[in-house]
Amino acid sequence: MTRVFVARLAGLSVFDPLGDQVGRVRDVVVTFSATRRAPRVIGLVVEVPGRRRVFVPMTRVTSIDAGQVITTGLVNMRRFEQRANETLVLAELLERAVRVTTPEGPFEAIVEDIAIEQERNRDWVIVKVFCRKPVGGSRSLSRLGRRRGETVLVDVADVTGLRRSGSAQSAAKLLETYDDLKAADLAEVIHDLTPKRRAEVAAALDDEKLADVMEELPEDDQVEILTTLGSDRAADVLEAMQPDDAADLLSELPPDTAEQLLQMMEPDEAAPLRRLLAYDENTAGGLMTTEPVILGPEATIAEALAVVRRAELSPALAATVFVCRSPLETPTGKYLGVVHIQRLLREPPHAAIGSILDRDLEPLTPNAPLGQVTRMLATYNLVGVPVVDDDGRLLGAVTVDDVLDHILPDDWREDRHEVTHGH
Repeated sequence: MTRVFVARLAGLSVFDPLGDQVGRVRDVVVTFSATRRAPRVIGLVVEVPGRRRVFVPMTRVTSIDAGQVITTGLVNMRRFEQRANETLVLAELLERAVRVTTPEGPFEAIVEDIAIEQERNRDWVIVKVFCRKPVGGSRSLSRLGRRRGETVLVDVADVTGLRRSGSAQSAAKLLETYDDLKAADLAEVIHDLTPKRRAEVAAALDDEKLADVMEELPEDDQVEILTTLGSDRAADVLEAMQPDDAADLLSELPPDTAEQLLQMMEPDEAAPLRRLLAYDENTAGGLMTTEPVILGPEATIAEALAVVRRAELSPALAATVFVCRSPLETPTGKYLGVVHIQRLLREPPHAAIGSILDRDLEPLTPNAPLGQVTRMLATYNLVGVPVVDDDGRLLGAVTVDDVLDHILPDDWREDRHEVTHGH
């Protein structure tokens, strides 16, 4: 019989019979039954190209070994949605607190891995649980205690607490499973969780990561999560978000709540959001970000390239440097022009960016309608356009991704997160 430890399956490549890669294993789906001695493994969650997670029944898995999984090749590409009677081993069972009963007596333990095995009738079941006794027994379930305790491999029949009624897996362990995902893909995972689980995961993320994920979630999820954070942390997360995304989120809240959060933010962080909230959302002022790349004309090309290389900048923001007189925070001194990243790459590093300005790009006013913004981007093949006030001071910039967010259907994020499948 074949025995496999589930933690070792994570990330394994899945191939069809011809040797073409189908995707990678992301989890194992099991069901518990009162009439069966051992929980049954019904399938794998496999991530296919496009970060879509699909369900592959174990009946279509022909081989599992240390380096790969082979299937029949007949994979249903509809998105996986977990059903009420299903449990995900990696996402829900690892690091769960359980009770183990042995001839030597019962003890509390933490699940570290699950062993599955194929029976003679070709069904896969959970047979063993690899767990660790926390140092100091049941009263010491700290992370340090978990790491240092004795490990044991026990029969699944001797373990109680694996089912959903047992202690839940920590949100930190769930996030560890998805540690390699980009913010947009982690947002997709979080979107599919229950509201209670979403709140737990949000609490486990640091402010910067949560801000990145929030920017990728549908508005309903954003509002729901923000209201679970508590006012202090909600204000911190809003400060970490891109100003235009934070302003959009605040506009979805009751005015009293939005004002309370703005008052709790640092004044220099709240001021740009107040300015953005003053504009209609379908104008350049409502679309713009107040934090584009801004430099003075005396900055060198080498300095400009160093700034646009910053990892926290999106590709759209990094594509254009807006050149202004001091002060260099919006609203700036006089707006002078822009320098596109391709031009920076063609010029000597010691030259000043003021010598290679594109002065022909006519800036927008904050009240310019969405249609004018989109036509300008399309006509001149631009990634970003400046927005200035009546005195010629830079207020912000509208980038192509800001526009896409507004011209796509309101539910485009929901379409990306669509959860229809059959298994």
